[in-house]
Amino acid sequence: MKPATYEFLRQRFSAYYNGDARGGDATYIPEALLEREWGFIFFSNDAKATGMRRHLSFSSSEEVHTYLKTMIPAHVYYSTAYYARPSAGQMSGKGWLGADLIFDLDADYTVRDSYDVMLARIKEELFKLIDMLTSELGFSEHDLRINFSGGRGYHVHIPILAIRRWNSAERRELANYVSGTGLSAESMLSGPARSKGWQKRYRTALLTELDRIATQDNNAQIEYLMGLKGISNKFATGFLKNFDVTRTIAATVPEKLLENKVVRAIAHSENKSFQDQILTMGVRTDEPVTTDIKRLIRHPGSLHGGSGMRVTPLEINRLTTFDPLIDAIVFGERQVMIECSFPLSMPILGNRYDLATGSNIVPEALAVFLCCRGIAEIGECVNV
Repeated sequence: MKPATYEFLRQRFSAYYNGDARGGDATYIPEALLEREWGFIFFSNDAKATGMRRHLSFSSSEEVHTYLKTMIPAHVYYSTAYYARPSAGQMSGKGWLGADLIFDLDADYTVRDSYDVMLARIKEELFKLIDMLTSELGFSEHDLRINFSGGRGYHVHIPILAIRRWNSAERRELANYVSGTGLSAESMLSGPARSKGWQKRYRTALLTELDRIATQDNNAQIEYLMGLKGISNKFATGFLKNFDVTRTIAATVPEKLLENKVVRAIAHSENKSFQDQILTMGVRTDEPVTTDIKRLIRHPGSLHGGSGMRVTPLEINRLTTFDPLIDAIVFGERQVMIECSFPLSMPILGNRYDLATGSNIVPEALAVFLCCRGIAEIGECVNV
């Protein structure tokens, strides 16, 4: 990062934390502030010097706000855990008291595309997660604290007391449930059909896989089936002769499929094609975030140093209309010159900007985003 870019970003972030930018300042303060550890990463024009300053604690919201206004961090985090001594320099000395349950949804785990497409796709995953948590796992919408991460995804906090003392293994069970990890054909195909949950999703995935096989020509079908564990040409050929009957059974009495060796091979955990079907049914979260009982998470209301966007708290009824590239943008349309590293097209604040390699005049909001992303540097004539 060039010195001019470094100074530009620091001044823009300072304007935000001092209440001089669109969207206000970082007013959110987590529950049990006295029991939270805080961590910060600061802007630097030397990538090797960038590191986190952590093991800090605050006794009041005023202390938090003063620190943000004077230190101007690029990234702000607080602990999902509660500690007796949050400022202790070693984790062993903090005195762990429990932790909020966190789900982290990041578009990197879902799709690789343009930034706006990734943001739209990860919101679909968020709705799937909310539905699982509230309709299948016993949480209410009031239990969920949802934040746009300021980057490429969303954080779902569940700070209720009943699960605060859960260990990593217990949290992993929830992460496995929402992703569909560890499902077995025996448990998913046995018993009466249910109207929701993984049994219904699993059976839908199996039908989808059988339908996919049906669209292939005979050679492709044989090649696919013989590629499954333990399936010979004889078994593959016999299976295809009765294929229509098998698909009917899958839709009507799926428990009978457990007697079919080929179907069991199709549903095996080593069959990537079928597991990909399961993957689309589940929610792809960052599992280590959920299982980590001493995690630092982004502070809602702070700015994300990799985008310049606001880590935005959201009510569930706001999610459908929420557009991060409008609603999480805190900077305006003042014109700024940047030097772009490569050509790109980027929507922001309701407009799309097509940029060329080299010099471009863009709104300040886009300049902040591209500089934070490392895609552009501030031009020599900018007035910060």
